[in-house]
Amino acid sequence: MGLFEILLLVVILLLVFGAGKLPAIGDALGRTVKSFRRASRGASDTEIEVTRKTDRRLPPPPDDGADD
Repeated sequence: MGLFEILLLVVILLLVFGAGKLPAIGDALGRTVKSFRRASRGASDTEIEVTRKTDRRLPPPPDDGADD
């Protein structure tokens, strides 16, 4: 996105929401992104922990007693 596109977007947002609502919308958007990042990092940490707990060598197969 270039400078012109960003300015056009800001003007459209000003027309639609008004100058008073933009800070509140920006704040809500920032909190949403922050929460999403925190949740995605938490999921990765959980996956790593589960992998550590379940990454064990499998026991040898049971002996069925059918040796030659």
